[in-house]
Amino acid sequence: MLRKITTFCFLTITALSFGQIGGEATYQFLNLVSSPRQAALGGKVLTNVDYDVTQGLFNPATINAEMDNQLALNYTSYLGGIGYGTASYAYTVDRRTQTFHTGITYVNYGSFDGYDEEGNSTGTFSGNETALSFGYATQIGYSDFYIGANAKIITSKLEQYSSFGAAIDVGLIYINEYLDFNAALVIRNLGTQITTYADLNERLPFEVAFGMSQKLEHVPIRWHVTLENLQQWPIATSNPARSTSDLSGNQTSEKIGFLGQVIRHTIVGAELFPESGFNIRLGYNFRRGEELRIVDERNFSGLSAGLSIKMNKMRFSYTHAKYTSAGNSNFFGLQIDLQ
Repeated sequence: MLRKITTFCFLTITALSFGQIGGEATYQFLNLVSSPRQAALGGKVLTNVDYDVTQGLFNPATINAEMDNQLALNYTSYLGGIGYGTASYAYTVDRRTQTFHTGITYVNYGSFDGYDEEGNSTGTFSGNETALSFGYATQIGYSDFYIGANAKIITSKLEQYSSFGAAIDVGLIYINEYLDFNAALVIRNLGTQITTYADLNERLPFEVAFGMSQKLEHVPIRWHVTLENLQQWPIATSNPARSTSDLSGNQTSEKIGFLGQVIRHTIVGAELFPESGFNIRLGYNFRRGEELRIVDERNFSGLSAGLSIKMNKMRFSYTHAKYTSAGNSNFFGLQIDLQ
């Protein structure tokens, strides 16, 4: 069974391995950071298998019984005045059928001033997008492997244009309880537009990611390493602002070697006191740091830090993530135990 699942995953990756970074695909909001915990650990974590019900939005294989009757509400004050939020809930029917998960991601792009081609005002307009997901995970036989899937319904409205789509996420995770080590492979946003904005079918932001994490034996720290956007190589492009000129005025573009390409796929994070009621979290997203840093200026792009406090049946989380000198993001979260 495991061999068949692994073969399917690699065939899917091969068939769909094309670059879809940045503005090359529609419904980009599907890859937004889903919670303060995710944001604090660098933006993408695939291997947390615990109470965190929001984790099921990004890797459905992590859906587990500890999420039973947990409700999570998250809000982000994003760049450019954009606000978005997520909500997640999980319910365990019984130990045999495992746990069912549902979640929603909503983005409001705010209000814009509209003009026609002659510069005349056409009033204001807005834009918003929503994804509703339903997920389930199960153990593969009596092994240490678990597989899960999310089915997503997607709606988008931008000014007078609207679109409707559907997608699935597939996740596979290995859990070694003896070493307290997890490894996960996730294939996200396999799907299509059902109705398009203007009779032009666009790709979804397909992504393949791999992650590992482990709790240290004698230190209350869990480290995380995530390799993102594995469907595209190379991922980096030269930044024109970093080109150099010689005395004759000849310009040389930025050179990005093999190590530079690898590092841009990498996200690292660490969580202090991961199993207690108080957590401190740190992360670094190398691609964000490289793409948003300013030449000859230290602005700490790519860094993120957050904390979490549990009080009775509620857990509050907050994260601050550095993007540029001109704009950063704050993430707020509340998880409620409804049992």
